[in-house]
Amino acid sequence: MTIARRFEAAFDEITDPDLIGPELLPVRLARACARTLGVDDAGLSLVDAAQQLVPLGASSEVAEVAERLQFTVGSGPCMTAQEARQPVFAVEDDLRRRWPVFTELLVGSTPFRAVVALPLQPALAGAGAIDLYFRSSAEVLDLDVFDALAVGELVTSSLSDAAVWSVWSPAEGPEWLQGPTPQRRAAVWEAMGKLSVDLEVRAAAALALLRAYAYGAGRTVDDVAGELLAGHLRAADLQGG
Repeated sequence: MTIARRFEAAFDEITDPDLIGPELLPVRLARACARTLGVDDAGLSLVDAAQQLVPLGASSEVAEVAERLQFTVGSGPCMTAQEARQPVFAVEDDLRRRWPVFTELLVGSTPFRAVVALPLQPALAGAGAIDLYFRSSAEVLDLDVFDALAVGELVTSSLSDAAVWSVWSPAEGPEWLQGPTPQRRAAVWEAMGKLSVDLEVRAAAALALLRAYAYGAGRTVDDVAGELLAGHLRAADLQGG
């Protein structure tokens, strides 16, 4: 069976009624990626036109956590793959050497001990990437790289086709950008704007404040942004922290 047929079969097996909507297409694709490639988990993300990293969906909640931890510290395999547009293979020793802060959080909060990040071809809404997560570094050796790259192409095609055959506005983006995972990250951009106004700082400084507070509090940037917008935190709290 070809890799395309295997991926299609894995995708068709995902019949969870909670994942039916078009906004949850990335979640279904991430689950199909993990099943097809035989990895523990997978996550999809993209860098949009504003150069903002947007998580699209993941095969499990713990894979979502891994992405949020990487975004919180501002560095990691996926972000490196996005920036360099090159595959990144990182077993535990590589993770500890190249991204020690991220690895500390990853090991403390997830079972993952290795990550493979592959850039995807640019789609309509931005340049994407896929993170493949492993509970053991030894499992990376079992990954068929050519199959992984082929699956990445299939993911890009699926997202592009879904965008082409639906109606959407440039301001909102395709329906698969409206799911709970990307909307959660959108709250970060809103929180950055609030901080920029309240503290009279640039967006980059606002993000740095969110990251510093989140790391110090043992939270993720996404969580802190949500608390700020809900009024549970004030801009001055972040500046003081």
